[in-house]
Amino acid sequence: MFALLVTFAASKYHMTIIDKLNSTERRAFKYHLFYSVMEGIANGALILNEFIFIKSLKGSNVQLAFLFQFSMVVFLFAMLSNELMRRFTNRKLLLRITSIVTRLPLLGFAFFPNVTGEGLEPIYHYLFLGVFLMFFTSKIAVIPSINQYLKGNYRHENFGRLFGYSTTVNKICLMTSTFVAGLLLDFDPNSYKWFYPVVGVLGIISVFQLTKMNFVQNTEVITTPIWHTLGASFRRIIGILKNNVPFRHLEYGFMLYGFAWMSTHAVITIFYKEALDLNYSSVAFYNNAFNLVAIAFLPLFGKLIGKRDPRRFGILTFGALMLFIFFTGATEYFPQYTEILGIKVYYMLLLAIFFNGIFMGSMPILWGIGSSYFCKSNEAADYQSVHMFLTGARAMFAPIIGIQLYELYGFSMTYFIGIVLLIIAIVLMLYSEKFFPRKD
Repeated sequence: MFALLVTFAASKYHMTIIDKLNSTERRAFKYHLFYSVMEGIANGALILNEFIFIKSLKGSNVQLAFLFQFSMVVFLFAMLSNELMRRFTNRKLLLRITSIVTRLPLLGFAFFPNVTGEGLEPIYHYLFLGVFLMFFTSKIAVIPSINQYLKGNYRHENFGRLFGYSTTVNKICLMTSTFVAGLLLDFDPNSYKWFYPVVGVLGIISVFQLTKMNFVQNTEVITTPIWHTLGASFRRIIGILKNNVPFRHLEYGFMLYGFAWMSTHAVITIFYKEALDLNYSSVAFYNNAFNLVAIAFLPLFGKLIGKRDPRRFGILTFGALMLFIFFTGATEYFPQYTEILGIKVYYMLLLAIFFNGIFMGSMPILWGIGSSYFCKSNEAADYQSVHMFLTGARAMFAPIIGIQLYELYGFSMTYFIGIVLLIIAIVLMLYSEKFFPRKD
């Protein structure tokens, strides 16, 4: 019912533009909006995923690193997934099967035992990790397919606006879902046992709705062995990084930023529990706060990256993350807070959350389209493939390294190393833009 109300409200609000759509666009937008609502509700409930794992289930720090790692390391297999999808003649069937296989296991949480003060037995920690590894693998099939579906149904002049409307609705649903999940978990730590299965069902429904759009697939029969194609893809990656120096510098910056972010992300989750003693509602509050900041700045950042070299835009992004890490760490030394309706509002952490909102508003844009600045339009897919592969590569090591640093040296040293890496990334972007301008 909630999804239908949001869909109806958004449709009424944007009636002027919708009236100008052709029949194909109207039909596609209806399914796209429904998909965005379902995914927003589902992903909002998963925002607290890592906090549930360490606070209620009492999983270990290393296991927490793996849980975060799984969401990124799947990108290592993006090229393989792309080749498999090109060879599968029925994309709709493939995506629907993928959604069932990767999201249906979430129903298994309904059979988990209730948590106690000691958490759950180790076997359930491994099951938890296994279920979410399956869940995250859907990214490498669903994410590329979304753009293909939309590109085939929206005219160029309407693509940005319609995508923006759906994204806004998605964010509203995500924040509402996160807030509700936080309240439920504070009321009953076992509530994840029933809202995770709901997430699984909504995730399947969302993909089924998305695939109701018209989709024209290239039916060319590919006879080249898949390992030959993958080998050529890897050679292309090496060639691009070797020959395009400005792009290589951007990716160096991303590697430094990626290690800083991934190595501190799980540690900050531990920090919320161990150092600040936050409850679920408080974590949900801070997550929604930075999402609000991100939404507010998204239109500005979209304009900025169109007028600036991505390396200069990267300075803003890396700098915002650096200040987020700095002020988060400073909260340990300046722990003053006010409690409002059971939510601990740390003054220093509010500053951190503001800069995290700047980071979260700018990074998706830089990550998504920054690479295309350094190539021709027909090379964009190859360059983004390089970018996604390197994202997966750094995800193999950074989260575990971060946890090891924390266990050896504590929160402050882990944050300090992340900040130093980001300073180096900023200096590299300044140097690269000055001495290695993009070649048209």
